Amino acid sequence: MLLILDIGNTNITVGMYRAEKLVKVENIPSDTTLPFETYYKLFYKMVEGYDISDCMICSVVDEITNLIKDVVDKVCNTDSKILTYKSYSQIKLKTNKPETIGADRIANVLYTYKHNLFPAIIVDIGTATTFDVINKNGEFIGGVIMPGLNLQLKALNLYTSKLPYISLKNSEEAIGYDTETCILSGVVRGHSCAIEGLYKQCIKELGYDVKFIGTGGNAPLVAEYMSKKFDITDANLTLEGIRFAYENL
Repeated sequence: MLLILDIGNTNITVGMYRAEKLVKVENIPSDTTLPFETYYKLFYKMVEGYDISDCMICSVVDEITNLIKDVVDKVCNTDSKILTYKSYSQIKLKTNKPETIGADRIANVLYTYKHNLFPAIIVDIGTATTFDVINKNGEFIGGVIMPGLNLQLKALNLYTSKLPYISLKNSEEAIGYDTETCILSGVVRGHSCAIEGLYKQCIKELGYDVKFIGTGGNAPLVAEYMSKKFDITDANLTLEGIRFAYENL
């Protein structure tokens, strides 16, 4: 079996593939303060009973990339590969400083290659919300990065005197009736408006329509308030892109 790791700023998403079938998905904390031993126990418990033959890692958290690789290699007796912008030679990165592009965004682009979906805009709604824009020539030309929902909630609490930190949930009405519902409206509904507005601006600059694709843990929540619906929503999009990179090493 193939182990796929997507190391993000909040969670490490772990996917286990038997051939092309995703048979298990789990999340564990992405925490730079956790020691080797703690991660070893987490991974050992997760893969116990599975015959892992190899591993591919995609990471945007440099501080723990090598630690996680060492843990997985010891637990599974593998020599894990790490996804970079050079991992798939046919990828077309028409941007300044391609070496600075997040590995998760590279994986998202590869998803469109695998499924022949470009031109496309992929909106990944996680710790940060990103737009990955792939033009009609299959070239990644850039996109958008903005704070995700939970970052906005934390910032409102951290940088104001009286606004509380609240848990993310549905915004029942656009007009809030107390502080909590006002914040939810601004963050959740505001996020949906920002995504739609940026989508329209990107389409105007491109000059043609694209596949509108959503992913990330908060995509279903935000999509409820969008009048422009995603053509495709795939929670495992990034995992699929990482697997595509592995298969084409």
